[in-house]
Amino acid sequence: MQIVREKPGRSLKEKLTVSLALVVIGVAVNLIGASITGLLGAPLYLDSIGTIFASIVGGYLPGIIIGLISPAITSITTDPSALSYGMLHVFIAVFSAWASERGWFKKPSNIALAVLVYAVIGGVLGTFLTMFLYGFGMEDTSAGLVGIIYGMGFLGKMGSELLGDFIIDLGDKIISVAVVLLILRLVPEEIQKQFHIHMWQQAPLTNEARMEFRKSHSRKASLKSKITMALTLSALLIAVSAITISYVLYRDVTIETQKELGTGVAKLAAAAVNGDDVDRYLAEGKAAGGYAIVENRLNTIRNSANGIEYIYVYQIKEDGCHVVFDLDTEELEGASPGEVIAFDESFAPYIPSLLAGEPIEPMITDDTYGWLLTVYEPIRDHEGNTVAYAATDISMESLRESMHAFLTQQISLFMGIFILILAAGLYMIEYGMILPVNTMSLAANGEERDSETSLRHLVETFKKLDVHTGDEIENLYLSFCEMTADNLRAVEDIKEKNRTISRMQSALIVVLADMVESRDENTGDHVKKTAEYTRIIMNEMKKEGIYEDALTEKFMDDVYHSAPLHDIGKIGVSDAVLNKPGKLTDEEFAKMKLHTTIGAQIIDQVIDTMPDSDGGSDYLKEAKNLALYHHEKWNGAGYPTGISGEDIPLSARIMAVADVFDALVSKRSYKEGFPFEKAMDIIRESSGSHFDPRVAQAFLNAGDEVRKVSEMYDRRNEKDGKSS
Repeated sequence: MQIVREKPGRSLKEKLTVSLALVVIGVAVNLIGASITGLLGAPLYLDSIGTIFASIVGGYLPGIIIGLISPAITSITTDPSALSYGMLHVFIAVFSAWASERGWFKKPSNIALAVLVYAVIGGVLGTFLTMFLYGFGMEDTSAGLVGIIYGMGFLGKMGSELLGDFIIDLGDKIISVAVVLLILRLVPEEIQKQFHIHMWQQAPLTNEARMEFRKSHSRKASLKSKITMALTLSALLIAVSAITISYVLYRDVTIETQKELGTGVAKLAAAAVNGDDVDRYLAEGKAAGGYAIVENRLNTIRNSANGIEYIYVYQIKEDGCHVVFDLDTEELEGASPGEVIAFDESFAPYIPSLLAGEPIEPMITDDTYGWLLTVYEPIRDHEGNTVAYAATDISMESLRESMHAFLTQQISLFMGIFILILAAGLYMIEYGMILPVNTMSLAANGEERDSETSLRHLVETFKKLDVHTGDEIENLYLSFCEMTADNLRAVEDIKEKNRTISRMQSALIVVLADMVESRDENTGDHVKKTAEYTRIIMNEMKKEGIYEDALTEKFMDDVYHSAPLHDIGKIGVSDAVLNKPGKLTDEEFAKMKLHTTIGAQIIDQVIDTMPDSDGGSDYLKEAKNLALYHHEKWNGAGYPTGISGEDIPLSARIMAVADVFDALVSKRSYKEGFPFEKAMDIIRESSGSHFDPRVAQAFLNAGDEVRKVSEMYDRRNEKDGKSS
């Protein structure tokens, strides 16, 4: 399997330029879509077309970036709350990229399902987000439809809001997806592929290799899963800490701001009341001269100060708070002048200071009138004595709602940024770690280690990977390259040594056979010629498909190189018998036949000295077969065991033909050599009786090659003055 593509990838500058262009295009399309709906006043958004398109053609990262930038720009220019909904745009980007990878946008049924998912994200999740931010009834776009649904009476307020928002968002996403599909149809596929950026830090992978990665499974959790978990936990920890800190700071700053507001308003209220008139106001009530004027001033102060719930003036005595002024509100009528209001329990710590006319710090209480921030400012007479307190109450419920909305905004914003960080982190890890490691693993596992060709291919494959992450991964890659190159050199060295040993072994065998042959004055180059004939026979059989299962390269090599040992047993036959010029007696022939068993015994002794795992023992087993059985006959009339047919080892059946043919054509002291054609006729006639007919036929079919070898040795012997 080819792992990497030959075609070089684009430069980093080109990739960044294309990515930036896609982000700019996506943001522009989102803003244009939102502007069109704003100008037309249509109950739509059309602010996610660019996000969907970019996610489909560019993947997760550009889609998420666009999903965050678009609402950020909108929040700066037109709608400050838009950034709070950035999380929804990010969800849309993630889903779009995920669906695109699985081919959803090429099947009508899946396209319809995608539209429903978009509507759930924007309509349902968006409704809940709005509820957490502002409460129900704050969605202007769907307000009319929600009112109609609610008026039908079959759904409550929450159900009506959810259904109305879903319907509006469903229509919006139908139009948005239709526009995206139109753009995809108009933009050529080759251009679309340019937008999908691969930040390779190695040679680009083939699609086949990437599919192989998806099939592979780790024994437990994958490295990508572990890193994702670590990134997620780290980001969550940072986010929780950041949100908690910002929430506490926001709360403290808001409370401090409210205290400053309350203090400022309390001072204005205290300045509006003349301390010398307090006792008169208490005695005469609203009928007192100037009372109404002061009350109007206090109302003006309250109305001009946003967030002030109550303004009142109390004279503090041991029996409670004596009302001087208590302004009416829409929900509550103020107490009458002179009325005594009992202290709330939460006031207990402050009563001594109030009775003493001392200033007190702003206090937060949750009693009769709810959760309030209260500020008391002393009102003094002309002698500087505290005669009453001007007080302001700020409802903390609005603060609670504000803090709740702030927390929701922070979580929403965090979710979008968190997904961006996670996607960017995984993207970098994918190309900087996961893919290089998996590629090296795939390259290493795809080759055998015990083959020189495979090792050479592995070395070449590793060089082509071109991992350049610039970190420990690259160091690992370079180590792999060096290790495989070292392994190849070691295998080549071992192979060369094996070749040397094999040549030495073959030479020793030939020398040993020549030493035995030199005792037999009749045989000449018999062992060399018979070895060549066996090679010719085996090659022809291989070509014709005869005994093809048995004729492996190793078998053929073993037979050819061990052929010179077939007469090794003649070393145990006396010279008188071996070199007798005439016909042997029965007793002498019986001694001559012993050379087969003697040869087998000699080779057995050698085999016994070799370890069982040594491949050389197979080589010697064939040498033993040749020595022991080369005089056996197909019909069972041979010696020394009289076995027949395929019970005779194949190597011995091959040697039988080669041995007899050479004996026929060779000149001996007791006979002349037969002509080539006569010897071939004898082989043909003996096929099926002496010889395996299939082996004999292969020999006959290769007659031209046999003639060349025979004539070559005849010419050589004539030149040297030897008999053949």
